[in-house]
Formats: sequence, C-alpha cells, structure tokens
Amino acid sequence: MVDARFDSFCINNNNIMPRLGKRSKSRLKGVDHRLVHLLEEVVKYFDITVIEGLRSQERQNELVKQGKSKTKFGKHVKGHAVDIAPYPIDWNARDDFHYLGGFVLGIANRLGYKVRWGGDWNASSLYKGKRTTKDNSFDDLVHFELLD
Repeated sequence: MVDARFDSFCINNNNIMPRLGKRSKSRLKGVDHRLVHLLEEVVKYFDITVIEGLRSQERQNELVKQGKSKTKFGKHVKGHAVDIAPYPIDWNARDDFHYLGGFVLGIANRLGYKVRWGGDWNASSLYKGKRTTKDNSFDDLVHFELLD
C-alpha cells in the first residue's frame, strides 16, 4: 500500500501535474544537462523544489566551515550536483526525503544516468544489495550528484 502522503507530492488538489517553478529553474543555471533532464522527468511525478545547483568555490568553502559539506572541492562547484527537496518542504519529514531519494535514483537508472544520493553515499542500497541507508555517517538527504 502506498503511503497517502505520496499522493500529495504527485498531483495537487486541482489535478495539475507539478512543474519546476521560476526559482527552481534559475537555480539550475550552470548545472549539467543530465541533472536538469533528470529533474525535468522527476517533477512530472513528484513535486520538488531546487534548493541549490551550481555553487561558487567561496560558498563551498563556507559550507565546509559550517559543517554542512564535507568536501572542499564538491561537485556543486562543477555543476555536477543539485540539492532538491519535496515541495512543500517539511524538514522534519525524513521519510519524505527517502521517498524522493528512491524515486530520483529510479528515474536516473531508467535514463541511464549514474547518480549518487546523499542519503546513501556508498550506494549500498543501490549497487551492493544491502537495502539500507543506515551505514551513512553524514546524511545530506537533499543532495544528488553525477558519478561520471
């Protein structure tokens, strides 16, 4: 049985499919075309907002200083990563981010894109057959990045 919350992400009350808004589209400027394509497919079924795409090295350094990122030369700086969230955002609804993570990985696989999710850094649930995300030492549930 599908969780009832899933329906609220997929279609709004007017039965209009979600789409990327102006702010989300502007945050995708400079992001690799494969990630943009992936999110355009995801949003057809799952209402999302783009939090951040391409980021300056200065911003990356600041996020490392704040403990919000673990790598000085992150994939955001090259446009090979995005941070997205289910819309509307509820930071306390961890399960919603896990629904989204699995959904994005499934669509990426269908499109032939190798993507890593910040909720499963070593991809144990995807490639190693462990079906767990509990081996993560640093959760970044909004983060998706290209592997190639």
